[in-house]
Amino acid sequence: MSDLQTRFDAATAHAKGLSERPDNATLLNIYALFKQATAGDNVDQKPGFSDLVGRAKWDAWNRLKGTPGAAAMQQYIDLIESLR
Repeated sequence: MSDLQTRFDAATAHAKGLSERPDNATLLNIYALFKQATAGDNVDQKPGFSDLVGRAKWDAWNRLKGTPGAAAMQQYIDLIESLR
């Protein structure tokens, strides 16, 4: 396993146990970076108008389209480390 993957896995574990809940914008960024790092570009259909949370998550992830997985992993790690 690469060093980046090991650090990403550690950051993911740390994110689950944050002492303080981040604001909604930060949570969306965490979600989007995780999805981009693990699944790549968003190819899912945009949720319907009545699914506000689903649309916000979809939009956040879709903004990262084209970001390489390794770059998304590093950004995710940096973001989680900034929340410590």
